[in-house]
Amino acid sequence: MEILLYGATELGYMLAQRLYQEHSITLIDDLKKLPDRFNNLDLSFVGGSGANIEALEQANVNKCELFIACSTLDEANIVACWTVKKIVDIETICFIHTLELYKNLASPKKDRYLTRYDIDTIIWPQQLLTRDIFRIISVPDAIDVEYLAEGRAKLFEYRIKEDSILQDRRVMDCSFPPEVLIVGITREHQLFIPNGSTIIKKDDKAIFMGTNSAMDRLAAEIFRSSENTKTAVLIGGGSVGFMLAKKLEQRGIQVKIIEHDQARCEFLADNLKNSLILHGNGTDLELLEGESVDDADVVVCITNNDEKNLLCSLLVKQLDPARRIITRVNNARRGQLFEKVGIDVTVSPRDSALKELLNRVQARNVDILALVEGGQGEVLHLTLPENFPETRVIDLKFEVQAIIGIIKRRRNLLVPNGSTVLQAGDKLNIFTMAEDAETVKTLFA
Repeated sequence: MEILLYGATELGYMLAQRLYQEHSITLIDDLKKLPDRFNNLDLSFVGGSGANIEALEQANVNKCELFIACSTLDEANIVACWTVKKIVDIETICFIHTLELYKNLASPKKDRYLTRYDIDTIIWPQQLLTRDIFRIISVPDAIDVEYLAEGRAKLFEYRIKEDSILQDRRVMDCSFPPEVLIVGITREHQLFIPNGSTIIKKDDKAIFMGTNSAMDRLAAEIFRSSENTKTAVLIGGGSVGFMLAKKLEQRGIQVKIIEHDQARCEFLADNLKNSLILHGNGTDLELLEGESVDDADVVVCITNNDEKNLLCSLLVKQLDPARRIITRVNNARRGQLFEKVGIDVTVSPRDSALKELLNRVQARNVDILALVEGGQGEVLHLTLPENFPETRVIDLKFEVQAIIGIIKRRRNLLVPNGSTVLQAGDKLNIFTMAEDAETVKTLFA
């Protein structure tokens, strides 16, 4: 696919790095300010603005199939998409960062005024990040949560602690609930797919897939996390903090928000029903102690500043090393650093946005349901074609690392074993390594 990308930003680099090996990418932006790391990718470059017709023509926009606007300015992204639509009728994807613009562009009311210049897809990373944090909070002790098969199956990721009954045991010797598979393990930041003889070690991050009821039993029996989250402290009352507080209120969770901006505190107090709003700085240790932040079931550090999020997290850990902390990381490369100093869960708006965008680029019968470990692993959703011959799972010729975790067959949900027979029309959820995803798709084409 010919893709035109506007914006030599951190997000733009992540997108280009992920797409350039499978697609032809042209990047348009001010080349004088182009970060050096872009030169390591096989891209074409055009100097100028995505809203400049001459620059777009120079980039051969007429031959492109997709335009992605991800500069730092929302207005520039919007105008660029509109300008492209004036030249050629191709799909446009626009990244924005403000609630007001998202409401205007994604509101159902916009359908009253449809034109050929409308942007096809609006992606607001903060909204996707809020959804991901809420899912993690909903499952105590989990460090990642994804819903599969229209919400009837789940993916959980857990860190193996010192007191875990799984530590130092082979996978084949572990008594997981029926309809649960362990599909991945991350050890020292490297993801791999285990086999029966793999020994689970302390500090491993283990990834499980299964039906809802089976995964709930896994959480209660293996990870002893049957207690629901009842209290949460949010450090940062920006758009993510506000949206997350509303979701937590609806779940009946008691929320405290620490926000340093007085005007923002007044907004939060006026628009949240049951949350306690505290005007102060999340790096103030006396404030954290005085408000008993360490007594909350979970603390979420979600300011716009990575360094402040890290400092807030470390201060909470100082008060209670066992406290569960979820920390926002805007720069994905810092995620591993945060984990090394003891932060339980790191979440990134860019990772959330990347999954959403990759789904728009995939073939129609293939979706990416989840990205794992910063994109090292993927959960693919594939539909077997009508001419697919009946084949036992054990007879599949997997030349790469992959596990079929869930099969949806009409109304039935199956967690397969080697003797399970795949049939045409089956919808598969497959866990695989990112570099092997294309091979897996080809196998089932």
